[in-house]
Amino acid sequence: MSSFSAQSVSTAAKAPFAGHYVADHVSPKTVAVRHDGQQYGEGLAASVNQTVERKGVKVALFEGVNAGDRDFALLVQKLKAIGADFVYWGGYHPELGLILRQAQEAGVQARFMAGEACANDSLSRIARSASEGLLVTAPKAFDTVAGNKAIADAIKAEGKDVTGPYVYPAYSAVELIAQAIEAVGSEDPESVAKALHEGTFKTPTGTLSFDGKGDLKDFSFLVHEWHFGKPRTEVSPR
Repeated sequence: MSSFSAQSVSTAAKAPFAGHYVADHVSPKTVAVRHDGQQYGEGLAASVNQTVERKGVKVALFEGVNAGDRDFALLVQKLKAIGADFVYWGGYHPELGLILRQAQEAGVQARFMAGEACANDSLSRIARSASEGLLVTAPKAFDTVAGNKAIADAIKAEGKDVTGPYVYPAYSAVELIAQAIEAVGSEDPESVAKALHEGTFKTPTGTLSFDGKGDLKDFSFLVHEWHFGKPRTEVSPR
């Protein structure tokens, strides 16, 4: 069955988008791509790696680390040895926060970029000032859309954060399934899946439909620059 989350469209939409941004707007000299060895992170990193190399940007280092590691001295040493001026991270914020902090302490002069899994305040609490200038790809801020105010208010009333990158995609995933069940008048999985593949649905994250592979059509990401202690700013190309 098709499913919708920010992660489900990572390789289909976000990774090529990030790769094109790096090649066309950052134009780094020495690129390193690192990942946490997990399905999401490694898949994202591999797709970004392929995209930038197709665009003529050579990746000097493509390696994984172990999720849960806390000492990244070897990684930082390798970044210094190759003179990396740009690092793409495929993975989650706990490891990236430590990498950023340890790289800053070692004097690494490189710009970092990551996906929406790192776009949260917990990253800043780990990396602190080392998070300044990090580039992140993430969906638009759906909680600021006027038509989503009632949903945002309901989530806030439960004491939950409405700004997380997965909040509205997750809400929309449930909405999609509910609409598909209503359309076919059944909870039969095959019938619901068929309706999802063939239908177009209005959700809090926009009008959604799927392609033949089960990936979302036309789901867009933005590039943001992270700031320590301040809201992130959009730096997407116009």
